[in-house]
Amino acid sequence: MAAEESREKLCKYIEDNKSQFISNLKEAVEIPSVSCWAASRPSCFQMVSWTDSKLKELGFTTEIRQQENHEVEGKILQLPPILTGFLGSDPSKKTVLIYGHLDVQPAKTSDGWDYEPFTLTEAPNGNLYGRGSTDDKGPVLGWLHAVEAFQKVGVEIPVNIKIVFECMEEVGSEGLEEMLISLKDTFLKDVDVVTISDNYWIGTQTPCLTYGLRGLSYFSVEVECGTKDLHSGVFGGAVHEALPDLIWLLDQLVDVKGTIQIPGVMDDVLKLTEERADSTTTLISIPKPSKTRLEFGACPLLHGIEGAFSDPGAKTVIPRKVIGKFSIRLVANQEPDKIGKIVKSYLETKWEQRGSPNKMVVSMGHGGRPFISDYNHPNYVAAVKATEFVYGVKPIMTRSGGSIPITIVFQEVTGKNVMLLPMGQADDGAHSQNEKISKRNYIEGTKLFVTYLLELGALLK
Repeated sequence: MAAEESREKLCKYIEDNKSQFISNLKEAVEIPSVSCWAASRPSCFQMVSWTDSKLKELGFTTEIRQQENHEVEGKILQLPPILTGFLGSDPSKKTVLIYGHLDVQPAKTSDGWDYEPFTLTEAPNGNLYGRGSTDDKGPVLGWLHAVEAFQKVGVEIPVNIKIVFECMEEVGSEGLEEMLISLKDTFLKDVDVVTISDNYWIGTQTPCLTYGLRGLSYFSVEVECGTKDLHSGVFGGAVHEALPDLIWLLDQLVDVKGTIQIPGVMDDVLKLTEERADSTTTLISIPKPSKTRLEFGACPLLHGIEGAFSDPGAKTVIPRKVIGKFSIRLVANQEPDKIGKIVKSYLETKWEQRGSPNKMVVSMGHGGRPFISDYNHPNYVAAVKATEFVYGVKPIMTRSGGSIPITIVFQEVTGKNVMLLPMGQADDGAHSQNEKISKRNYIEGTKLFVTYLLELGALLK
């Protein structure tokens, strides 16, 4: 069968079966697999089992890899299992590894949702609302539906497919890195390229391919002034309070313009190349940056204060301990551990200047390395061709401001090219209220996946 005829048959099948594909997404969204809630841990296991059954229906050979216990919300619970599988083992074909995640962010109607978050709502505007619709259950199902299309229309899949699906991505992919390293010389040894669909277009009209991600260093600053909360009327003015100390420390991180004030943090940021300067100018329509302009520099973000009273109403106490939380997003060539040491040293020096009698401890929790890939690789070339066919435009090559720390682990354990191929749009609201994926992107994105597999098989022969 000619490639063009195969492509048309596959896309027609997807178009004809879009109602069923939406129904499948509805089932997935109704499983509240929130990985950070202890109460929803059974749903995480259910989500893995549900996906496993779908893969088996398609003929995948799967393995549910059980994980160890960990602590969540003060309880010791078993980590959700990691799902691996493969379809096809033809030595004459190349192998693509597809990664996705099955867990979701917390969601409650009381947070400001206009829709029930764990019920997929098809709105008149063409959007499909529900937690996980775009992050990442919709894209995961897109890959499964792409395989189904090949099988139903009788077109041979031109590559072998392997999958790794987890249910802990939203809380740092705990346990996954260790498992991937353990599978380096077995399950992962014959992988030729890796594709991840856990990112988004930079707008709502122009598709993109993502070849770079920011890393992350997440910090906690703890200031303690007593062994228990104190009555503000009795002890106010008699103790040196922790909260003013913490606010002062956090104020030392950036100036009024948002510029990082920590010496050494930006030292390893690569200079903007001429090629990327041209690309960036085209992308965001600004005057051409100079050659010395920093490429996507690190960015500090304040995430909150723990311990201080924040509920509605009044509570007249002096908190015994407060914890400030902030992160620094990293770019290529920056290492989380090095950034951690620099930040810790800086804040400890500032603390000495403060001269407070209180106790201060700064620590770095989660750290993820930045990722960058070669976008001239056939993996990207195949995706460019597929995007041009489905959407009629050439995709923009981008680096994302988000972080998917496991991405670079896939690159290292396989030694192969890794690409992020998005299904959703920039306004999908992942992690936010009213998360959605447009019906258009859900269905056209599935067509993109089948076309990409066709192009990849042709290019990697």
